[in-house]
Amino acid sequence: MESSPLISAGLPIALFIIMIGIGMTLTVRDFRQVAVYPKGMVVGTVAQILLMPMVAFAIASMLDLSSAIAVGLVIIAACPGGTTSNLFVLLSRGNIALSIVLTVTASLITIVTLPLFTNYALQLYAGTEESITLPVGRTVGMLVGIVLFPVAIGMIFRTRAPELSRRAESAVSVFGGVVLALLVVGLIWGVRDQIWDLLRQAGPATLLLNIAGIFLGLLAGRIVGLTQRESIAVAVELGIKNSTIALLVTLTLLESSTMSIPAAVYGVLMFPIGFLLAAYGRKVIPATTITTTTPPRTETKAG
Repeated sequence: MESSPLISAGLPIALFIIMIGIGMTLTVRDFRQVAVYPKGMVVGTVAQILLMPMVAFAIASMLDLSSAIAVGLVIIAACPGGTTSNLFVLLSRGNIALSIVLTVTASLITIVTLPLFTNYALQLYAGTEESITLPVGRTVGMLVGIVLFPVAIGMIFRTRAPELSRRAESAVSVFGGVVLALLVVGLIWGVRDQIWDLLRQAGPATLLLNIAGIFLGLLAGRIVGLTQRESIAVAVELGIKNSTIALLVTLTLLESSTMSIPAAVYGVLMFPIGFLLAAYGRKVIPATTITTTTPPRTETKAG
């Protein structure tokens, strides 16, 4: 389950560069729109924090999973979206500002909620209860260092060189797509000797969880009247999870390699599903929709 040096060292650097590029596509107005029309933020946060763990409990019961796999599934479901979710939203032409806000808010809230769901799952499935805590300083530092700081750099660059920033947008998408493709290859290569056994143990459950999250995001967007870009952002945040946090909990805090299996499998399967969602987003959302000249609330509603 260990990451290769390419992933552990190269991925944060690549994501930092990508987040600068994402920042170059944003303005303060984009974040102001999220604050003025907070429906997407509220729906996305509630779905990430509460609905996804409930879905995991339902899947564990439906598939009659073993105790350790069931606990691991709940843990990955209770994790927030990671930095790569912001990149997938960019590739999907979704609302990037909303995606970043959801990543930050959900990551901070799960410092409290993830231990609660984990302890409940341990008590329900394993008959034990362990008090776990997430490293607050590490989580906040990660959000600032890999999300907020590079995005701020990109936004400042956009104000100083707007024309160059617009020309760089396509390059950011291409670079991001290449990084994600290399990440998938690296993840599969790292578990190449165990991949079939891992898929057998947790493949159906994690695939169901991933698809359910994306479907839930798109459905919630349609029900509450979010725009297509907002719905895509919510769906991606629900489907692209921060599996690193789940591995931290299962391997470091709970010291269970078996409980880490759902997180490891989810971390691989979410990428091909994410690419399919990106293709769907690029099909239903015209490129002109994401230009700054189009007011966000005039976009076509989801569905």
